[in-house]
Amino acid sequence: MEGRQGDGVSGARVGRWPRYGAGLFLLSLLGCAGQQEPDSMARARELMAGAQGTSGDVVLRCEPDDAEVYLDGVLQGACSDYAGNPRGLTLGTGLHQIEVKKQGYWPYTTYYEPSGARARLTIQLRSSESAPGGSTP
Repeated sequence: MEGRQGDGVSGARVGRWPRYGAGLFLLSLLGCAGQQEPDSMARARELMAGAQGTSGDVVLRCEPDDAEVYLDGVLQGACSDYAGNPRGLTLGTGLHQIEVKKQGYWPYTTYYEPSGARARLTIQLRSSESAPGGSTP
């Protein structure tokens, strides 16, 4: 009759679960304590701890100045809107994609992570009408 639920006998199933659960929990803790995390994880933790979460802005000087500016794929306006007077393109924390496009020109794409300081980016779009080498098709 030993092992039936509800009969009050020592060692019944109901009485065993808490002991096994606690033992498994302690074993898992001891097992994790003995393992060392990979160097890449340790380095990632260091970088995350040291991250300031900086933001910033970028002043754009473009030719042609009416080219469209995209930040992370979202249209922000014309390049002349971000020439620094009165403002630059405001960036939040993290890595951002900046694209400058205009019909008839090759697009320009770059990636920028702000450092808290104002940066200046000068872009001269090349016409897509002419073929490489200066001759037209």
